[in-house]
Amino acid sequence: MSRLASTALAATGLAGGYATGRATKKRPLAAVVLGAAGVGSFLIWKKDAGTGKAVALISAYVGGFGASHPLAKKIGAWPAVNSVTAGVALLSLIIGGSKKSKGDLS
Repeated sequence: MSRLASTALAATGLAGGYATGRATKKRPLAAVVLGAAGVGSFLIWKKDAGTGKAVALISAYVGGFGASHPLAKKIGAWPAVNSVTAGVALLSLIIGGSKKSKGDLS
């Protein structure tokens, strides 16, 4: 997998989860979107970057979700969601890539 796949999945989970909840007025459905994308992202990060980085990235994902709530009270819902989504996506692009094997010289 690539950094772009895990990044796109994480961004879809955060923004798509909020959009789902807002459109359907059903928070449990939004949680399904957020959770499924989070699990998928974690599995890709673990495979591509290793367990330690995957744990750090899923922590940022869950932390971003949590931080978006108080942030929304200050700047609005969509700006808060977009801000944390961008932060998680950027972090995923930076550290969510391929782990080097011991034989790699590059």
